[in-house]
Amino acid sequence: MSAPVEFAVWAPLPERVRVQVDGAVHDMTRDDDGWWRAAIDASPEADYGFLLDDNETPRPDPRSRRQPEGVHGLSRRYEPESYAWGDGAWTGRPLAGGVVYELHVGTFTPEGTLDAAIGRLGHLVRLGVDFVELLPVNGFNGTHNWGYDGVLWYAVQEQYGGPAAYQRFVDACHQQGLGVIQDVVYNHLGPSGNYLPEFFPIFAEGGANTWGNSINLSGPDSDEVRRYIIDNALMWLRDMHVDGLRLDAVHALVDERATHVLEEMAQEVDKLSVAVGRPLTLIAESDLNDPRMVTPRVAGGLGLTAQWSDDFHHSLHSTLTGEGQGYYSDFAEAGIAGLAKVLSGAYFHDGAWSSFRRRHHGRPVDTATLPGWKFLGYLQDHDQIGNRAVGDRISATLSPALLAVGATVTLTSPFTPMLFMGEEWGASTPWQFFTSHPEPELGRATAEGRIGEFAEHGWDADVVPDPQDPETFTRSKLDWSELSQEPHERILAVHRSLLALRRAHPDLVDPDLTAVEVDWDDADRWMVVHRGSLRVVVNLADEPREIDLDRPAGEVLFATAELPSVDGDTVTVPPESAAVLSTR
Repeated sequence: MSAPVEFAVWAPLPERVRVQVDGAVHDMTRDDDGWWRAAIDASPEADYGFLLDDNETPRPDPRSRRQPEGVHGLSRRYEPESYAWGDGAWTGRPLAGGVVYELHVGTFTPEGTLDAAIGRLGHLVRLGVDFVELLPVNGFNGTHNWGYDGVLWYAVQEQYGGPAAYQRFVDACHQQGLGVIQDVVYNHLGPSGNYLPEFFPIFAEGGANTWGNSINLSGPDSDEVRRYIIDNALMWLRDMHVDGLRLDAVHALVDERATHVLEEMAQEVDKLSVAVGRPLTLIAESDLNDPRMVTPRVAGGLGLTAQWSDDFHHSLHSTLTGEGQGYYSDFAEAGIAGLAKVLSGAYFHDGAWSSFRRRHHGRPVDTATLPGWKFLGYLQDHDQIGNRAVGDRISATLSPALLAVGATVTLTSPFTPMLFMGEEWGASTPWQFFTSHPEPELGRATAEGRIGEFAEHGWDADVVPDPQDPETFTRSKLDWSELSQEPHERILAVHRSLLALRRAHPDLVDPDLTAVEVDWDDADRWMVVHRGSLRVVVNLADEPREIDLDRPAGEVLFATAELPSVDGDTVTVPPESAAVLSTR
């Protein structure tokens, strides 16, 4: 049934804007702020688009909630309040003490949809994680993509099921006790289907970052651009009942204002949290190693909840694999000492020299005031796998024994642990860079650029997967049949046991970084992490190691392999293994 609806769009650039609703074209009226409006009878699922100046091809709504025919097609009205939520008992979940599980909807299941992902939530509950973090789901051109080439930030990709499926997914997560974190990208727009510059100055003049033009955060007409971003963040949290946002590459948000857009966002999210009565989380991906990102606003910080810690990943990865190329160089040179520094201080580059950047980098964390849970620690994530030449997981390099050691260090750390989908069973499937650009020239340029980049670093061009080849996408889908096979079943059991141990022992979720002490021996390849009354003992060597503890050992609470032998304060640990012990 049709009813009067106000169609509105901010478009200060065109001189004339009309709206096409179900085939009929209507004039719109502009106000002094550049907003165009028209009241029109429309059905709840009316298709519509905007005609700018004399262009007779309608453009999708910059705030479109649904794009059934893709990002070049008409928008379709979607009323999020029409969904009947069943999560009334959900009161939210704080990030502190939690464990995050990162997944990509398109490759998490064979079907690659949100509804299919609902069918796998039981696995995540049994695993023992607390949050599901979805890679970006907003509208992009094509049928499959990592999600970082989105151009319509308010829409949910139709191949995943659209906005209704998204609400069903969040609802199902909440009913099973899982919080939802949505990865969002505000630092750039994708190369195809971006019509925003025809409406308003979305890009900064003369600014660019790694992925293209910088977003206009502090130039002329930037007030509404910032509003466009912050309103999008609030949409996910309010209308879609999401519990948190992961903010992609915030170091690429160039903002010259006294109040950074991230601080402004944090302020509004905090207000919304009070209004909806549940904790709401903002997690930054930042290359700056600046603790002010997660320092409370009252102490002069931006007030975000947490941030990813690539330093933890790099130090653990290089310690386990021995890799030392590129940005791993400093971490490989530091060895176990570097990992020990990160475990007690969150950053390795805390003002120290970065040979990869050829400059000093970072700032120390005040461990007396910032808790460890404000930093996410992970052995794998989508970037650190997918940005390798062949998208090989660490399971392609390490033995199952060392995979279990890596899991132990991650899940007993003072940080908020994060797992990447399939990591919990040592998945053998790769996670490769895949795209589906419909435009032949863009697809060819993407493939040639990707292959050429790695060829410059010595890779055989025939080995680097073509991102446009549909098989690259298919290969990256998880193989769920591996769960019942060895060594995958054993690796899954290790992860379940470690997550259960975290829940059972408060010492393992104690975020006080000042209380974390690490003993190590680089030559003999062992490390002991003090976690309250517990000791996490790690032997990376290929032979047993006899390690002296600071006090007599008690019960062995967990071991990745055969139990270590205990004689007072001396523990003999099997090769390539880790254990968690109580002390007396």
